[in-house]
Amino acid sequence: MTEEELDRLLGKLSLGEKVRMLTGATTWRTHAEPAAGLAPMVLSDGPAGVRGEAWDERDTSALLPCASALGALWDEGLVERLGGLLAAEARRKGVDVVLAPTLNLHRSPLGGRHFECFSEDPELTGRTGAALIRGIQAHGIAATAKHYVANEAETERLTVDVRVGERALREVYLAPFAAAVAAGVRLVMAGYNGVNGATMTENALLTEPLKGEWGFDGVVVSDWGAVRGTTASALSGLDLVMPGPGGAWGDALVTAVDAGLVPVETVDDKVRRLLRLAGRVGALGGPAAPPASPPGPGDVRRLLRRTVAASAVLLRNDGVLPLDPGTAGTVAVIGAPATRPRTQGGGSAGVFPQGVTTPLDGIREALAGRARVVHAPGPAVERLPPPLGTDGCRDPRGGLPGVLVRTLDARGRELYAGQGLSGRQLEPPTPPGARTVEISAVLTPDAGGAWTFGVGGFGRMSLTVDDRVLVDGVFPRATDDPAAVHVSPPCQYGGLRLEAGRAVRVVARRELAPGTGRATLLAGGPPAPDPAAAIREAADAARAADTAVVFVATARDGESEGQDRTGLGLPGAQDALVRAVTRANARTVVVVNAGGPVEMPWRDAAAAVLLAWFPGQEAGAGIADVLCGAAEPGGRLPTTWGAALDDVPVTGTRPEGGALDYAEGLHIGHRARLRAGRRPAYWFGHGLGWTTWAYEAAAVDGPAPDGSFTVRARVRNTGPRRGREVVQVYLAKPDSAVERPHRWFAGYAAVDTGPGEAATAHITVAARALRHWSVADGGWRVEPGAYQVLVGPSAGELPLSATLDTAEPPVARP
Repeated sequence: MTEEELDRLLGKLSLGEKVRMLTGATTWRTHAEPAAGLAPMVLSDGPAGVRGEAWDERDTSALLPCASALGALWDEGLVERLGGLLAAEARRKGVDVVLAPTLNLHRSPLGGRHFECFSEDPELTGRTGAALIRGIQAHGIAATAKHYVANEAETERLTVDVRVGERALREVYLAPFAAAVAAGVRLVMAGYNGVNGATMTENALLTEPLKGEWGFDGVVVSDWGAVRGTTASALSGLDLVMPGPGGAWGDALVTAVDAGLVPVETVDDKVRRLLRLAGRVGALGGPAAPPASPPGPGDVRRLLRRTVAASAVLLRNDGVLPLDPGTAGTVAVIGAPATRPRTQGGGSAGVFPQGVTTPLDGIREALAGRARVVHAPGPAVERLPPPLGTDGCRDPRGGLPGVLVRTLDARGRELYAGQGLSGRQLEPPTPPGARTVEISAVLTPDAGGAWTFGVGGFGRMSLTVDDRVLVDGVFPRATDDPAAVHVSPPCQYGGLRLEAGRAVRVVARRELAPGTGRATLLAGGPPAPDPAAAIREAADAARAADTAVVFVATARDGESEGQDRTGLGLPGAQDALVRAVTRANARTVVVVNAGGPVEMPWRDAAAAVLLAWFPGQEAGAGIADVLCGAAEPGGRLPTTWGAALDDVPVTGTRPEGGALDYAEGLHIGHRARLRAGRRPAYWFGHGLGWTTWAYEAAAVDGPAPDGSFTVRARVRNTGPRRGREVVQVYLAKPDSAVERPHRWFAGYAAVDTGPGEAATAHITVAARALRHWSVADGGWRVEPGAYQVLVGPSAGELPLSATLDTAEPPVARP
C-alpha cells in the first residue's frame, strides 16, 4: 500500500475514529473501522507456539523448543524454518501478529524469563531474532520485537527503572532491536520497565533511535497493561495501547488533542502506522504475502524433532555417547522428568501442546527389540502438586477423563457446565451474571497416604474433598502483575489422607470479583516418595544396568514470567540422585531439562552431560535421537554457564530503591568472565559432537568498502564420523583508547564434513563489530589501528589468530 493510499484512508476518518483505532477492541484484537475498510487484526502470544485468542486446552498448538534452545542452534536457516512454522500456526488460528521474538539478553542467570530469550550476546541474539522475523513475515504474518528495552529481569517488573549507560544501551541492549528493524520487523513492543527515569511506554527511546535514526515504519505496541498515562505516552512514540477496551487513551486522548497537548499530526502518524500494518497483513482487503502450503502433522513433528536434536548441547562426553542400540544391553532411565518433562517455561507465552513425547517413551521406541529399558522415578522434583488432569480423574457428571467446569450465578444456579481436561482453567466461561467458577472431579488415588490439594485464584475460595473442607476463606489480590492475575494465580493448600483405589469427589470454587481475573486452579497430588528410598532404588537400577541415563529438571515455579530465580541449584534431592547414580554406574549420562543455567556440582563425575533445554512437544523423540546416535547434538551454548552462583560475575535482578543498576556496562556473559579472569564451567559457544576438529589456519580479507570483512578459517574433521562444526570469530583490541571488552563475539559460520576432510569456513563480520558508540560525538565511531581476529570453537578456546588493520577507517554514520 502506497503512502498516498494511506493518506486517502486517513482523510476519511474523524478524530474520534482515529483515536478509537489506537486502543485494542478486546484483549487480543484491534478495532475494525468500516470507514477505512479496516478489518480487526488478531495478536497472539509467542514465541514457543501460537496460542490464539483464548487459553483453550482443546485448541492445541505446535510447541517449539524454548528460545534459549533456538539460540543454541547457531543455524539461521533452521530458525527461519521455525519462523515459517509459527506463521503457518498463526494462519491456522486466524492470527495476524505473533508477539515474538523476545530480544532481551541473558544478562543474569537468575532472570525469570531466561528461557524466553535467545542468548547473552547482542550479535547472536540479533542474528537469531532477525532469522525468526524473516521466517514469520515471509508468509504475511507480522512479527513483534519485544520487550523494548533493557527488560532482563522480572523483580518489580511493572515499576523497575533500569539505569544503564549510553554506550552499554547502544552497543548491548539496543543492538538486537536494531537488527530486528533492519530485518523489517512490523511491530516493536514497549516493555513494563523504565529506562533511565522514564517508563518505556513514555520513553524518548521510542522515537530515537527507533523511529528516527533506524527508520522503523511499523507499530509500537504496549505490553499488556503497560500504559500509565495519556499525554506522555501519546507524545513518546507509542502507537497502540493493549489490551482493550478502555485504557489510558480513548476519550482522554481526544481531550488532549482538543486542548493542544497532543498534536493531531501525532495521532495521524500513529493511525498511518496501524493502517500500514493492516495492509501488510491483509486487513485492508488486499492480499498479504502468499502463505506457504500448511505443513502436515508429520512435517511439523519432524521439524520439531530435528530442532530438539539440533539445539541439544553436549557439554561433556567421555565416550559413553552415542549409545549403540545393538549392544546397549540394559539402559536404566532415571528421574521424574523422564516421564513428566518440562517442555516450556511458565507465564503468558505458554500454550497447550498437541501432545508430548516423553523421554522415556522416546528411548523405549529407539531401543525397542534391541535393548532392555527400565525406569526408576527417583525423588520428586516439584514441591507442590500439579493441576489435576485426565490421569485418575473423571468428570463427575459425564464420567469422561478430566474435570467438570461450571459457572454459577449469585444464587448458585448453573449458567454453564462442560468437561475440562485439566484443573488449570485460565479462561473458564463467564456468561452474564456469572458469580462463581467451580471445578470438580472424581479422583481415584493410585497411592494412599497424605495427599495435598490446592485451589488457586483470588477472592473468596473453597476446596472440599468428599465434603470435608480443606480451604475456605477470602484471599485478596496482592499484585497487579497480569501474569499472576491471569496465568499463575497463587494456590491455597490443604491436606487429607486418602486410601489407594477409593474414589473421592474434589470440588474447588472461587468467586469472581472485578479486577481479580477469572483464572481458577484445582491441584492435587499424592505424598512424595521418601527421597532416600527413591535414590536407593534408582542407584540399584543403575548398578544393574549397562548404562544409566538420569534426567534432572528445574521446577514449575523455578523459571517463569513474573518472578526471578533466587538460586541456580536443582530443586529437591536431584543432586544427591546424580551423585548416587554416578557412583553406582560409571557409564552415567545426565540430561539437563532447563531453560537457563543450573549448578551441576556432579558434572565431572558423569560420563556425559547433555543439555536439552525446554525442548517442546517432541522432547523424547529428539533426545532419543541424540542419545542413540541417530542425530548429532548440534547445539552450542548461547550463554556462559558458571560452576556456581557465587562464581557468576553479573547476577543482579533485584532493584534497590526501585532502580536496577546495570553497573557492569558492556561486560555481561563471556565478556564479564574474561574481564574478571574467571573460568566458567562452560564457555559461551561450547558444544561437542560425534567427532573432533583441528583448527589449522585463519586469514582475513578486507575490510570491504562497507566496513565489513571476511575471515577464512580452515578446519579438519579428525574424528571417526561426519559432523558439523560452528566456527566462531571474536575480536580484541588490547591497546584501545576506549573501554572495550577483553574480547567480543563478532560472527560465525558452520561447516559439515566427513572424517579426515578439511573445510574452509567463510565468516562475514559486519562493520558494526568494529564500531563503538561515542558518547561525546553522539554517533558510531571506528577506532583506527590493529584488531586481533581470534577463531575457535568457543569464547574460551581460540587457537587461531590473525590481524585486521583499520588504519584509515571511514566514519560510521548513525
